[in-house]
Amino acid sequence: VQLQAYGGGLGQAGGSLRLSCAASGRTFSRSLMGWFRQAPGKEREFVTSIAWSGTTAYYADFVKGRFTISRDNAKNTVYLQMNSLKPEDTALYYCAMEESTTRAPMRQWTEYDYWGQGTQVTVSS
Repeated sequence: VQLQAYGGGLGQAGGSLRLSCAASGRTFSRSLMGWFRQAPGKEREFVTSIAWSGTTAYYADFVKGRFTISRDNAKNTVYLQMNSLKPEDTALYYCAMEESTTRAPMRQWTEYDYWGQGTQVTVSS
């Protein structure tokens, strides 16, 4: 399995960016997908996750109401729509896959089997 994240870049405070993560392999539709982020000098933190069916999603408190995770199993792709961006959203964003049909939130990065390379998001004030 390989995960390729893209769509990051420079955004303005209050603006929007959309991240995508394309997965190879045949297990995407039966896997939970997550997004994490890591800012310089800080630990990797959970942002959001979505179960295999797309019907269950979880969000960190600091992105609730601003970010939306979605997936297209036909395209093996998960998305992260980021609205109302804040400078503190600046970080390297990673997508991750856990080969499980669990509907648990999976907030710990150690619970995931595969990781993308990360895409940088920088938000200017």
